[in-house]
Amino acid sequence: MIHNHPSGDPTPSRADIDMTKTIIESGRNLGIAVHDHIIIGKKGHVSMKGLMLI
Repeated sequence: MIHNHPSGDPTPSRADIDMTKTIIESGRNLGIAVHDHIIIGKKGHVSMKGLMLI
């Protein structure tokens, strides 16, 4: 998954983390794997997997 933060700060919000976990669980029930969630901002990008959030 990937999305942008128009604010420019790619740091995942609590809502980003919670929503990602919900999507991962939903995907698991359908046999779909989510390998990572990348957030892009003006200041760079962040991998939730890299941050060990998923």
